[in-house]
Amino acid sequence: MVTPSVPPLGLKHTRQPPSLLQSGTRSLQIQPQWEQRAAPFRHTWEGIVNVDQFRWFVRRDVQEHLECARLELGARHVRAVGMYDDELRTFCPSPASFMGYEPKVPRTNWQVVDYAIDSIVDHGLHPMITTSFVPSALAGGNLTVFTTRACTSPPRDLTEWETLVRESVEHAVDRYSLPVVRQWYFEAWNEPNLRGAFWGGDQADFFRLWESTFRAVKSVDPSLRVGGPSTAHAEWLEEMLAMGRDRDCVPDYLITHMYNNDATMANPLAPFDGPQIDKNNQSPNACLGVMRGIRSLVDRLGFKGELHWNEWGRSFHGIDYRREQASEAAFVVRVMAEVSQEADVFAYWCLSDVYDQVGYGREAFHGGYGLLNLQGLRKPAYHAFQLLHRLGDQRVPVTGTGLDSFYNAIATVSPDGKKHVLVYAYDHADVPARQSINVSVDLPPGSRAGALYRVDSHENNVLSQWKELGAPDYLSRAQARELAAVNPLQAMAGAVRVEGGEGRATARFTMEGPGIALLEIVDT
Repeated sequence: MVTPSVPPLGLKHTRQPPSLLQSGTRSLQIQPQWEQRAAPFRHTWEGIVNVDQFRWFVRRDVQEHLECARLELGARHVRAVGMYDDELRTFCPSPASFMGYEPKVPRTNWQVVDYAIDSIVDHGLHPMITTSFVPSALAGGNLTVFTTRACTSPPRDLTEWETLVRESVEHAVDRYSLPVVRQWYFEAWNEPNLRGAFWGGDQADFFRLWESTFRAVKSVDPSLRVGGPSTAHAEWLEEMLAMGRDRDCVPDYLITHMYNNDATMANPLAPFDGPQIDKNNQSPNACLGVMRGIRSLVDRLGFKGELHWNEWGRSFHGIDYRREQASEAAFVVRVMAEVSQEADVFAYWCLSDVYDQVGYGREAFHGGYGLLNLQGLRKPAYHAFQLLHRLGDQRVPVTGTGLDSFYNAIATVSPDGKKHVLVYAYDHADVPARQSINVSVDLPPGSRAGALYRVDSHENNVLSQWKELGAPDYLSRAQARELAAVNPLQAMAGAVRVEGGEGRATARFTMEGPGIALLEIVDT
């Protein structure tokens, strides 16, 4: 989004947080073990971003959101469902047939799909092709999902389905070249275990669809990567691998989804690696236990391919007001601190509030799924991914006082020698009380404290600034420009003081909890 300088319309621009509703002051003494051997730290949260539906790629704002994610979050692939939906006209009669010029016989048409993929490729991204849903002309039933009208009944004839999938892949290879398409991911369906919503059949029906889809893609080129089962609640993975080995269609990579409150929909959240008390909807550790449990399961089953969490988050609810608070930023960092190395991809759901499975929210900020709102404004959780993106690719251990699973830090080293410490303070309460936190960070010899970035109830928090404007449902064009002008991630000048000399120096600063803070450390 363009962010020109405009006269203020009501924002106070104080850059100082308002009075805190404190539940006390906490101190964190963070001692990164800079002298110890660092461990590789893969940025698994960067690879794939989610867009709600494939049809949204024709929107200018969605293309702007993708460009923002590429530049600021390190996005490389983008995933969306619904490429075969009727709205995209991928398999339906020609318009000439409605005028009587030719028979009303369905045929493929890739014009809209080509435009959508062109817009992705032109932004330097790769698509993740999700073969869904069933064109109504091929469907064996009339089940549709939510408000999208997408048909989720199984195909009436898997031979016809296989032909459709094969032709779509052949067309992509013809248009973009085989070396380019080999960099894409292919995914068969979305959440087939949610029967009656995203799938009208049972597990056996889906496995037949999977085998047909797998063979269709591989018939074009065996090196193309096909993944599944893309299930909710981390289900069906063991069954998927067993079926794949029996039928010679083992997925190249495994895909599944998990939200921290999934215990309301799935029980008993197995496999689970952690205390049994955490296997419930109120625990802040539910998704951590499942993600660790799935890692152990996959290793035990001997699967060597990639593991993708292609949807994850604190809440699967379509509207959740806490999702737009600083606590969501802290949740994101905490989860990635704990389990980001347990899989190859963690694709948060989702990038943008351009989402219409249960209808658009009216308010500029309404608790929607997106890291960006409809005007492309960055929410606190978006800034969390920006700060994670700044971390290095080698992680050093952290010790100290006042630290636990909810108040802790990630310390990293970059190839250029730059060091970072990302501190997080997470509170799982529905309405967490704000705390003032005094933080000290031991600096390595020969270094100094650089910039400090904080995300809390005020700093790098566009909702706070929106509320200063009176929280209008509909942003005027001028209001949107003003919010956009102050929305990029900003460091706080003069917020860090350093005590001691080069041999043993400590950086001190304050932060707010729930919230996060990133300290950059540079050589002197």
